[in-house]
Amino acid sequence: MTEVPSNPEEGKAAIWHPSPNFNARRNALHPELVVLHYTAMEHAEAALARLCDPQYEVSAHYLIGADGTLWQMVREADRAWHAGAGEWCGQGDINSRSIGIELDNRGDHPFSAPQMARLETLLPAILQRWEISPSGVIGHSCMAPGRKYDPGPRFDWARLARQGLAAPVQKVTAAAPPIPQEPRARAELFRALAQARGFTADVDDATLLQAVRLRFRPWQRGPLSDADIQLLLADNP
Repeated sequence: MTEVPSNPEEGKAAIWHPSPNFNARRNALHPELVVLHYTAMEHAEAALARLCDPQYEVSAHYLIGADGTLWQMVREADRAWHAGAGEWCGQGDINSRSIGIELDNRGDHPFSAPQMARLETLLPAILQRWEISPSGVIGHSCMAPGRKYDPGPRFDWARLARQGLAAPVQKVTAAAPPIPQEPRARAELFRALAQARGFTADVDDATLLQAVRLRFRPWQRGPLSDADIQLLLADNP
């Protein structure tokens, strides 16, 4: 008999498609993060097969197709294998601390309207169930900079933030504190501000800058700028 998840999406028609790739959360940990991914595969069915194949030892709690179809593969109370090595806010074992959501997208094109709408109905219930704050909704690239790049520069973080489903990007104002111009001092300030936001993985300056930009300024290119620093100053907790 097929096991029914303990947290069925009430009235939302999540398709229960169980994956064998999970285990118990370690050290009595519970979800305090939601990690968003793109599948980087040609279609949702291929991703679903991969996420449920014991050969690959990878899974997620949810998969959302481009047409808005929602599959659940692992109960939220269990530990899906989606995050891998990395850390956030100085904490490792992100799999034990998070719920993983895969989005059917290759990473080189926009996310569809039905898919985003479905994500926006799924996230509030998860955040409420586990008392996760909007700042706990992060990208795979946030906790594994340099190793992972999803959900990528095409993902509309600002749209989630406007609905209170992700941390907002505060506007930089003319009243922002002065920025040091000496290169090392600038890099150290940027790193300290990024770490205060949660980006604590041990990576080099260029990789850290890329990770922060993927989350907050995906259109930005070139070396560290005053605007990169001011953004984190303006939004520093």
